[in-house]
Amino acid sequence: MLENLQSAYPFLGQEFIGNSLFQWFKAIILFFIALSVLKLLQTVVLNRLTKLFSKTKTEIDDIVINAINAIYWPFYVFAALYFALQFLIIPTVLERGIFYIFIIIVVYYAIKFFAEFIDFGAKVIMARKDSQENASIIKLLSTVAKMVLWVGAIVLILSNMGVDVTSMIAGLGIGGLAIALALQNILGDLFSSLSIYFDKPFKVGDFIVVGDQMGTVTKIGIKTTRVQVPQGEELVMANSELTKSAVRNFGVMQRRRNLYHIGVTYDTPAEKLKRIPEMIKTIVGQYDNLEFDRVHLKSFADSSLLFEIVYYVQSGDYKEFMNMQQRVNLAIVEKFNQEKIEFAFPTQTVYVKKD
Repeated sequence: MLENLQSAYPFLGQEFIGNSLFQWFKAIILFFIALSVLKLLQTVVLNRLTKLFSKTKTEIDDIVINAINAIYWPFYVFAALYFALQFLIIPTVLERGIFYIFIIIVVYYAIKFFAEFIDFGAKVIMARKDSQENASIIKLLSTVAKMVLWVGAIVLILSNMGVDVTSMIAGLGIGGLAIALALQNILGDLFSSLSIYFDKPFKVGDFIVVGDQMGTVTKIGIKTTRVQVPQGEELVMANSELTKSAVRNFGVMQRRRNLYHIGVTYDTPAEKLKRIPEMIKTIVGQYDNLEFDRVHLKSFADSSLLFEIVYYVQSGDYKEFMNMQQRVNLAIVEKFNQEKIEFAFPTQTVYVKKD
C-alpha cells in the first residue's frame, strides 16, 4: 500500500537528509504504530494482571501493578522512535546517540521497577513487631540495595557505550579502599550495626551488662546504641565496641536463680536444725511463681551454722525477683520466731583461764 502511494505521488521520492520523503513518511507511520502498540500492550497487561490479582490477598500484586504503571511516556516514545529509525539511513553519531539515550531510559525504568520491590520488602520487614525498633538499619539496607542497583546500571550503560569498565572498576576499587581506610571507624560502626541487626544479641528493652556498664537498651542506631542506666542518665555506646565485648543479656531470661545463705546460732537444737530445710521448702512452695530447688546445712562458720538456700523465680524481671526474695525472707523470719530459732550474728567468745 505504501509502495502504491509512492508511485502515485512521485514527489515522495525526493530526498531529505539522506532519505526519501517516502522513507520519512513510512518511519513516522511506524513510530505511531509502535507507540500505540506499546501503550495498548501496557493497558492489556495491566487489565489482565488486575483481574488475576483481584483473586489474591497479597500486597506484592499491587507492587507489580504500581511498577508497571511507573513506566511513563518517555520509555514508550524512545522505544517507538528507536524502532522507527531502523528504517532510515541516519548519521552514525546520531544513531549511536539515540541508542545511548534509549539504553539509559530502559535501564532507568528497570531500576525503578526493582526499587519498588526493595521498598516493598523494607516496608514488610518494618511492619514486623520485632523489627520496628531497627527501622533506621532497615532503611539503610534498602538504600544500600538501591545504590548497588544504580552502580550496576551505570556500569551496564558505560559498557554499552564502549567504555572499558574493567580498568574503571579497578580504579574505583583502589579509590574505595582509600576511602574505607579513611572512614574505617565509621564503617566499623556501620557494619557492627548490621551485625547486631542480623545476629540479634540483644533488642530494644533488654537489660544488658557490658564490662562495668549496665542498663536497658532504648535504641539501636546505625552508629551507636543508646542505653538507659539505672541512675537515670543515657549511655551512648559505639556499636563496634558492643560487638567486640562480651554482652550479658538479662532480657532473654525466662527465670532467675536465687542462691543465698542464712546462719543460725550454734546452740540451736539438732531437732530444729533437721526441720529447717523442710520449713524453708514449705515457705517457698506456697508461691506459684517460685520453684524450690534445695536447702542444705552447708558449713560450720565462725559464728553460725550456715544453710544454703536455692530456688528459682519464674520471671526474668529483676523487681519481681527482689519482691519474691523479700517475701520469702520475711516468711523465714516469721517462722523462725515461732520456732524460737535464732539467727546468728558475728560474735566472739573470750575464755579467761585463772591460775
